[in-house]
Amino acid sequence: MQRGRLTSRHLLGLETLPREDIELILKTAEAFWDVLHQPIPKLPTLRGRTILNLFFEPSTRTKASFDLAAKRLSADLVSISRATSSVTKGESLLDTLKNLESMRIDLVVVRHRAPGIPHLLARYTHAAVINAGDGAHEHPTQALLDLFTLQRVWQTLEGKTVAIVGDILHSRVARSNVYGLTRMGARVLLVGPPPLVPKDLALVEGVEVAYDVEKVLPEVDAWMALRVQKERLEGSFFGSDREYFLTYGLTRERASRMKPDSLILHPGPVNWGVELEEGIESVRKTLILSQVTHGVAVRMALLYLLVPPAEEVAA
Repeated sequence: MQRGRLTSRHLLGLETLPREDIELILKTAEAFWDVLHQPIPKLPTLRGRTILNLFFEPSTRTKASFDLAAKRLSADLVSISRATSSVTKGESLLDTLKNLESMRIDLVVVRHRAPGIPHLLARYTHAAVINAGDGAHEHPTQALLDLFTLQRVWQTLEGKTVAIVGDILHSRVARSNVYGLTRMGARVLLVGPPPLVPKDLALVEGVEVAYDVEKVLPEVDAWMALRVQKERLEGSFFGSDREYFLTYGLTRERASRMKPDSLILHPGPVNWGVELEEGIESVRKTLILSQVTHGVAVRMALLYLLVPPAEEVAA
């Protein structure tokens, strides 16, 4: 595979990522998707390189996906959580990184509850940095795998309408998807309770805001339901889970009024009976598990593009 180059040595967000970089990532992910379906889904590409996973927030899908991506490329992998790090003893995150970097780390994958932490670390390390989610700011690899999932069905996102529905204010997934989808030519509808639809995203070119679920159903090509993030909510934005479901949840009846070939996505984990009604797949095609599967290919692509192979470094 011919190795392309991204315009930056880090992946910190999609807000300023050029369309050409997104296209390169998706094209590279397609090649790794083929690799993952070989009898032995493993390559020696990053043998001798070391990936550090710094996950200071709980994660299942993202962490497992990065773990598998590194192992599929034969990289050495070190995983550290907050509970097992010296941060619990008073060491700063920057000092933790500096100590680990002295062990010759090539790339750091970081998830942190504070917005901007990946950007801070990128300023003080020689390693490449990938943002695996920073507070309510961005989650660029989730958005990239969402783009990849949709592109594999549609071939192009140009002219498609994607509704992002729910707690947009606290969703780093929504923010990254807004930047990625619009850059690839899609129209984005932000749908949710007025206090949970941030004004800055509404100003992005290609974005429209709607508060009435019923009115947008016939025009969307894909419905991206967001998890109600109870751990981030402060105060009462809606009365109850039941009230939210009745107002903004995608029921089977509502899904039946969408376009016949429309798609349903969710970054997970799903609160069934809140964001989506159980059995929704009997009415419209859901891509929820495909998103998880595609995440490995996309993250393999990013490791491949951001970490030079050992022979290049030696040269």
